[in-house]
Order: sequence, then structure tokens, then C-alpha cells
Amino acid sequence: MTIEIRVPTLGESVAEATIGKWHKQPGEAVAADEPLVELETDKVTIDVPAPSAGTLTEILVKEGETVEVGAVLGSMTAGAAPAGKAAAADSAPAPQVSAAAQAAAPVSDSAAAMPPAPSAAKLMAEKGIEADSVAGSGRRGQILKGDVLGALAGVSAAPQAAAAPRAAASADDSAGEERVRMTKLRQTIARRLKDAQNTAAMLTTFNEVDMSAVMELRKRYRDIFEKKHGVKLGFMGFFTKAVCHALREIPAVNAEIDGTDIIYKNFAHIGIAVGTDKGLVVPVVRNADQMSIAEIEKEIGRLGLLARQGRLTMADMQGGTFTITNGGIYGSLMSTPILNAPQSGILGMHAIKERPIAVEGQVAIRPMMYLAVSYDHRIVDGQEAVTFLVRIKESLENPERLVLDL
Repeated sequence: MTIEIRVPTLGESVAEATIGKWHKQPGEAVAADEPLVELETDKVTIDVPAPSAGTLTEILVKEGETVEVGAVLGSMTAGAAPAGKAAAADSAPAPQVSAAAQAAAPVSDSAAAMPPAPSAAKLMAEKGIEADSVAGSGRRGQILKGDVLGALAGVSAAPQAAAAPRAAASADDSAGEERVRMTKLRQTIARRLKDAQNTAAMLTTFNEVDMSAVMELRKRYRDIFEKKHGVKLGFMGFFTKAVCHALREIPAVNAEIDGTDIIYKNFAHIGIAVGTDKGLVVPVVRNADQMSIAEIEKEIGRLGLLARQGRLTMADMQGGTFTITNGGIYGSLMSTPILNAPQSGILGMHAIKERPIAVEGQVAIRPMMYLAVSYDHRIVDGQEAVTFLVRIKESLENPERLVLDL
């Protein structure tokens, strides 16, 4: 029996993916649920498993091509693979994409335009703006909400503003160059970061925190904590808890703008930026404000492992209301993090360095960390942002506040 291999549903708002790698070639035997092909979306990388045991018979879409949800990727025959056919596959040439498959392949981004995103269409209707007057920055020219906001401000929000043409390289230099196509994830990272800069009125405020109390607490209870909860006591649990306390006091930092409305979130879903070999991903600790430090550490550990293994799901990535990024693990001393749109705030952690500071009129050497909060000044006032960061500093320098909910 012939079985078609199709692109599965990829999650909310994800309509297409790029073929990353075929794990099997025609003629090779496959087991049920064994990964057949890797798909790269603009948010996660997933494997399409074999629907049953059998033999892969045909590959219709090559690596690097873009496919839509439901598209046929290839076919397989259910049942045990013929012994000779599986062996012959090792010496078989690379599969060719049939003419029929090429004809059925999705059109390129430039071949058809997509309708405006729902939020963009709503805003255009409210403001009486015609779609023809807005330059779309999404795939296939789709108009996004940021494009409409840019048009309202009289500034073109064209997505990948035409960069200066690349100067021709010399023959000697060309020989030493390597051109590699950006992955879907890297393209999305680039687009979203630039969109955030084009849309939000970003500003960053800084402070520094004395990490002595948290480090002493970790040292004192590290072994007991790990023995009881089965997870190491790190810094992220303290920082996440401190952020949740501060968000409760300054709700504007936990809100977002939708057109002319402000949406306040009565919950804290904290995104934790994780660096992987394929780029930066931000899995979300949901309802972190309802968790203990131990529960937060366990969830961060689980999500971090999935991120490094490339097994995050769409559900793991959606719904964040605030983000924490830790450049300190790479040695960063100070930075200005970029917002994770449509969120209105992001906390940047940095390296802990011993520095001389004044303590009650005396010079003391303390482990200090610079903190940075970038925020959307359209919704968060400077006083609110500074107060928010000061509350985080107070909680970390007096960690008993986190336990006593002060």
C-alpha cells in the first residue's frame, strides 16, 4: 500500500516550512515513527515521522525548498522493505524531483501576494487606510500591523529595506568565500528584531545589583535544594521570580499595544532566551508568577534541554508576556537588549564581576552585575521602567522578599 508523506499542521500562524534534511533516501527501510525529513519553520525545527513501517519510495521535494502545510513531500510503501532494494539504495544517485512535483510545488514568495494580517486589516479599517498605500513586510508582501503603524507615522515600514548592493569581490577573495542560505529561523530572527526597532519606541535603562546575598543563599542551600527537587539551584529562578514580583507592581511592562488599545496581562508568561546552534529561541515559562523557585528552575531546565535538542513545540514558544535574556553566560558586561515584539519589556542579565563599591562609607569588593531593561516608551513611562528595575534589584539584594512575597 502506498502512503503519502505530507507536511503536518505546524501550529498557529505557521503556513509554510523549508525542507532541512532528508534522513532517508528512496529504497531505504524505515520503522514506524522513525524521522523521515526535517522541516524548518520560522519558529521551530520539527521532524516528520514515518506513518508506518515500510520503504521510502519517492522524494518529491528537495532540501532547501519551501512547502506549505498539507503539501506532499514524498511517498512510501507500507510493509517490510525488500532486502535487495534497501542495499541498492546505498549506491543509488541522489533522487530527482519529478516534473509533476515541480509543477505542484508552492509558488515562490514573489509569485503571489498574501492578504493583510488580521490585526493589520483591522487597524487599516479603523483608520480608513487602503492596502495599496501600505508597503507589506511579511512573506509574499503580506501587510503586518507594524507596516500599518509605520504608514500612520508617515514612515515606510518596508521590511527588508533595500540594502546597499554588495560590492563585487575580487577573484582571490571569491575563492575563499562560502555562500550559505539563511535558515527560516535565522530569517525570522532578523525580521522580527528589525520590525521591533521600526515599530516600538525603544529605550533602555540600567542599574547594577549586588549579587552577594543570592550567591550566599545558593551556596548555603545548593546541595539540599538539588537533593530535594532534583534540579540545580541557578540564578534564573531568582531572576524570574523577581521579574514576576516587579510586573505585578508595574503592569504596563507586562502589557502590549494592539492598534489604539492597551492589553494588560493578568498573568506572567516569561520567555527565557536560549542560544542554540541554529539561532536564538525563546521558550516560555507559563504562569511563572504562580510557581515556586524550584518549579521555575525545573521548567527552565526542561525547556532548555528541548531547545538544545531541537524538540521545542509551537506551544512551548507562544504566549510570552515578558522576556529575560542572559548575555552574561557568554561574558557580556553590558548590552541593550531588543524587545521581543509585541512585548513591551525585556530584561538583560550580564556577567558577574567583582568590583569595588562603597558600602556604608567603606570600600568593599562585591560581586556586581549590570542589569538592563529595554522597554517600549509608547506604553511604559520612564518612571515606571526605572521603578520596575529598582524592584528587581531590591528583590535580588534581599532575596527573602521573594519568599515573603514583599
